[in-house]
Amino acid sequence: MKRRAIAYDQDELDWIEARCRMPRRELHALFCARFERDDVSLSNLNALCKRKGWMTGRTGRYEPGREPENKGKSMPFHPNSAATRFKKGNMPHNSRGPGHERVDTKDGYVVMIIDEPNPWSGAATRPVHKHRYLWEKANGPVPDGHVLKCLDGDKTNTDPSNWEPVPRGLLPRLNGRWTGLKFDAAPAEVKPTLTAIARLDNQAREARRRKK
Repeated sequence: MKRRAIAYDQDELDWIEARCRMPRRELHALFCARFERDDVSLSNLNALCKRKGWMTGRTGRYEPGREPENKGKSMPFHPNSAATRFKKGNMPHNSRGPGHERVDTKDGYVVMIIDEPNPWSGAATRPVHKHRYLWEKANGPVPDGHVLKCLDGDKTNTDPSNWEPVPRGLLPRLNGRWTGLKFDAAPAEVKPTLTAIARLDNQAREARRRKK
């Protein structure tokens, strides 16, 4: 059954509107005490203010330029929280320092942590693909427009001799996108032939593009 709407006298509405920026719980207590309205609940008062558009003006956010109330204050000491706080110089149990390695479950490459600043996060270390890091240490930067291709199909073999820079456009051909012959799954004795065919195909494609 639909409830009957709560009626308010005009002087009650005027009183509420004049104090609509007060915290709702405080406003409700004062209203009920002043007008002896035990039939108006806190939710009723909230609903009335919303219908009338009488908002408190508070957004729940810190406005630009407002300083936090605890700025410059030290955290109060409490033995329960102090017992579980990180001590100065303490490292989390899952911290992985330079030299730590893992195999990326998505693409199978070995990821290694090196002792160099991370340009994105500012951390003292950063993750790199181990095969590329070692190859560039031995041979210099990978040429523009090229990527490193694993020669034996084992991405965890990060020896620089097992990786060769190839044009990026060669990858779809080596992955069997059009031929169905996948380089990584092919026998070792067939791999050089597949690479040669892919290179010829890619060179022919580039030649056709230059003629256009």
